[in-house]
Amino acid sequence: AAYYGGAASLLEDLDKKLLCVLRDGRKLIGYLRSIDQFANLVFQDTVERIYVGNKYGDIFRGIYIIRGENVVLLGEIDQHKEASSTLQEVSVEEILGMQIEEQIRLEKKEAKRSQRMRDLGFQPEMGEEVFN
Repeated sequence: AAYYGGAASLLEDLDKKLLCVLRDGRKLIGYLRSIDQFANLVFQDTVERIYVGNKYGDIFRGIYIIRGENVVLLGEIDQHKEASSTLQEVSVEEILGMQIEEQIRLEKKEAKRSQRMRDLGFQPEMGEEVFN
């Protein structure tokens, strides 16, 4: 088989079910239908998967165009492992509620950490003081 470097190496992944992790942390799962020289991707039957603990929810997104510079990780989904996963699928409403609760919990944890650092004499990072 011929070797293609750069974005062309994705040609062998056309029509496969892939997981794409974006710079903003979102996780998209879909079938790779097209790529270009900039590694821009077109996914079909795309879902945005949200994980909280051992649960997940899928939000259907349909056809999805992903700018190549936003891709952090791209990998093929193993259908057998996905079917035998121990993760529990929940409704979109439930996972979104759990995601909000998790964000609030993490923000409180970060606020406590920042306060401890200030108590120890450390200066807040640039812009952090504005929010506290």
